[in-house]
Amino acid sequence: MPSPLNWRQRALAAQAIAREAGLMANARFHDRSFSIKFKGRQDFVTEVDVEVEKLIERRMHEAFPEDGFVGEEGEGRAPKDGAPTWVIDPIDGTANFARGTPHYCVSIACVLGQSIEIGAIYNPSLDELFFARKGEGAELNGAAMHVSGATDLSACSIEVGWNARGGADHYLGLMRRIIETGASAARGGSGALGLAYVAAGRRDGYVETIIHPWDCLAALVMITEAGGYVSDFLSGRDLRKGGPLIAAAPGVKDALIKAAALDGVVL
Repeated sequence: MPSPLNWRQRALAAQAIAREAGLMANARFHDRSFSIKFKGRQDFVTEVDVEVEKLIERRMHEAFPEDGFVGEEGEGRAPKDGAPTWVIDPIDGTANFARGTPHYCVSIACVLGQSIEIGAIYNPSLDELFFARKGEGAELNGAAMHVSGATDLSACSIEVGWNARGGADHYLGLMRRIIETGASAARGGSGALGLAYVAAGRRDGYVETIIHPWDCLAALVMITEAGGYVSDFLSGRDLRKGGPLIAAAPGVKDALIKAAALDGVVL
């Protein structure tokens, strides 16, 4: 198992590489030097996604050759000798990126077994680096992050993540249940940033019927370290399989779980 010194090195590397990758993506965002393709309905991909993922994988392999790697766009590799695995979304919010909307990020998580040890999310448009190391708190640009003190859903802003896999009726049913509590339902188009905003107290909760690990793992450790609640996303799940997710400020946890009524979520 990696030593504490190596965890420190990994934490520093995650932040530096997230920033480097984000700045690379941001340059392409502004010069618009890319083409747009689709992996499915409303499932955007650009060559920048692939290029940024390759940069991150190369940097991680140079620094930690024993570590595994799982990225949204590539095949990845398995870890060696009990080393951790990096789980990467090179551009979360690709539809925003492709359309010229400055709400996207680089998301990097480091996972050992069922434990998320490190999370780094960089939003280059606002130069915001969200970071957490398990057991050491969460921070935004070096300042401590805390979830909101909300206690009433009717005064809350809840992000309701969209995906096409559950179908329109499933999503609209979830949205309706959230709105019926009196909460303001939001959708920013980046699950990683939406969850990071829960850690920072900008949102009071987040729900989604099916979300991929690379979209959420980095933020989940941030929310926990910032004092919030997250459902047990990794329980019995490999690092390429998506599932339902609930995250919330502790004061509205129970109410949000009840309202969301998500099938298959592990509380």
